[in-house]
Amino acid sequence: MSKPQDNTQEFRRVRTPRKGEIPGLVEQIMGHGKIKVRCSDGFIRMTRIPGKMKKRIWIREGDVVLVKPWDFQSDEKADVIWRYTKTESNWLEKKGYLKM
Repeated sequence: MSKPQDNTQEFRRVRTPRKGEIPGLVEQIMGHGKIKVRCSDGFIRMTRIPGKMKKRIWIREGDVVLVKPWDFQSDEKADVIWRYTKTESNWLEKKGYLKM
């Protein structure tokens, strides 16, 4: 016997950038938890992946991530705080959050 199919869709809220957070595109994996991200404000920042994300979330080149620039050297360095899936990044681009 086959299982009855559920045609229900699962809706998930997309995390939008808050004050001080910038979406960006991963350009290069540097190693040791560091990546280069081209941010939507035009800067290329060296970002680090915090320890709580390192083993749980895998980030690849071409992924869209949300970064929070440091208080000092804000044009050069930042921390990664979120990784978007392909469908979430398509939604962000459609709504105008990504200006690449």
